[in-house]
Amino acid sequence: MVRLAPLGNELWQRLPWKKFRKNLFRLQRRIYKAVREGDTAKVKNLQKLILKSTSAKLLAIRQITQLNKGKKTAGVDGIKSLNFIQRFQILFQLIDVRKWEPQELLRTPIPKRNGKVRILSVPTITDRIWQCLIKFALEPAHEATFHAHSYGFRTGRSAHDAQKKVFHNLRSNSGGINKRVIELDIKKCFDRISHKSIMTQLIAPSGIKQGIFRSLKAGVFPEFPEQGCPQGGIFSPLLANIALNGIEELHTSIRYADDMVLFLKPEDDAEEILQKVKNFLTERGMEISDEKTKITPATNGFNFLGWHFKVQSNGKFRCTPSEENYKDFIKKVKNIINSSNYGAEVKTQKLAPIVRGWRNYHKYCKMDGSRFSLWFIQKRAETIFRKQKTVNRHRSVGLVNKAFPAVPYSENKFVNVKQDKSPYDGDIVYWAKRNSKLYDGKTASLLGEKKQNHTCAACGMKFLPGEDIHLHHKDGNHNNWKGANLEVIHQSCHQFRHMKQKSTD
Repeated sequence: MVRLAPLGNELWQRLPWKKFRKNLFRLQRRIYKAVREGDTAKVKNLQKLILKSTSAKLLAIRQITQLNKGKKTAGVDGIKSLNFIQRFQILFQLIDVRKWEPQELLRTPIPKRNGKVRILSVPTITDRIWQCLIKFALEPAHEATFHAHSYGFRTGRSAHDAQKKVFHNLRSNSGGINKRVIELDIKKCFDRISHKSIMTQLIAPSGIKQGIFRSLKAGVFPEFPEQGCPQGGIFSPLLANIALNGIEELHTSIRYADDMVLFLKPEDDAEEILQKVKNFLTERGMEISDEKTKITPATNGFNFLGWHFKVQSNGKFRCTPSEENYKDFIKKVKNIINSSNYGAEVKTQKLAPIVRGWRNYHKYCKMDGSRFSLWFIQKRAETIFRKQKTVNRHRSVGLVNKAFPAVPYSENKFVNVKQDKSPYDGDIVYWAKRNSKLYDGKTASLLGEKKQNHTCAACGMKFLPGEDIHLHHKDGNHNNWKGANLEVIHQSCHQFRHMKQKSTD
């Protein structure tokens, strides 16, 4: 078995992943089109083809074992990773996905801000692979039916899309100063979703429905045997979106997963609208949290997705990081800066991705002033760095600049995705160009039409929504940031490049 490992590694690297992705996307595009045309029989036949497709199975295995951020998470069997031989073995286990029997879920308590606990139910690696394969077949079918103003856990739609829609509803041209906002909170949304509501709305062959139903039953709590969609599953967010789809049609609103805000004009009856929402949720086994659901004048401001939105007395719309989001971020930064376990160099390496991520998330907010520009915390970091004997004044300034990378912000300048667009509509050029515009700095300059033309430098394929993009240093020197030494490639392509380098070393 040990002797076969290098062979398995080489075989896995040499698989035609580009061809696999094209094969899968071709079927997904046809499913999307068939749903749009109302041909349900054709949809189910195409979904069966995906579930039988070797390309789809291998892509699901790679997604779960190599690309996902939680790839090292173990289930009840304790297995955290698979070698190349084991990955090929799973391919044979997926011969008939209709007869798949899910294993028990590993329940992990996750503490919440309010002191309560959220139960994370984690499937095994093999079950996650099966769920990923099912998702490949389900997602394009339901993307064709989802409302344009739902954004959470949807390919090609982000929190920034929701942020910009809030701006459209509350800006001065829309009379935002006179509007009220319902901050809707659904009580234990994932734990209370009715299985019946999910199954009746699913667009899938009966065999797949049965498999999904068994997966739902594997994650239920004894006191609610007919409810619950386990948090931690690959297709759980998709199933939640399926159950909640249509709630946006009740009134002007924006939904991100189970977070939702509704916009009320002066003449709107808030109680009547809330009653409609309650009736909708009751049919699906859910209910509103009366404690957390609030009706707030837009001029008072409200929090949504880590942002604080407010219409000023002059009618001007403002968006800033919420107080909770800012405090959580500062706490993380201070813990690193004040830690005695790391030197200045290590602190810099740890701080940079955290700061860059926070600034990128809020780059369409109002970020001027000393508070959100992080002036005070940067000065604190410089003082701490100077205490290290090997770091002089000039060196500390350089480290602080690296630890707090600058990200340009442009208030309310995000461009929304077109309402009728979907990654499965076949318009690859639109999505590749759109993805390129979502980046800045070195990545944006390399992705342009004059250089890489929105394509991966390794495989030559267009960058599609949901794909992680990496900057690759050609000479292996991560301190060499010259344009000629950099290229933008897929995360998976990046991994394979380094795997090849290791195999030749």
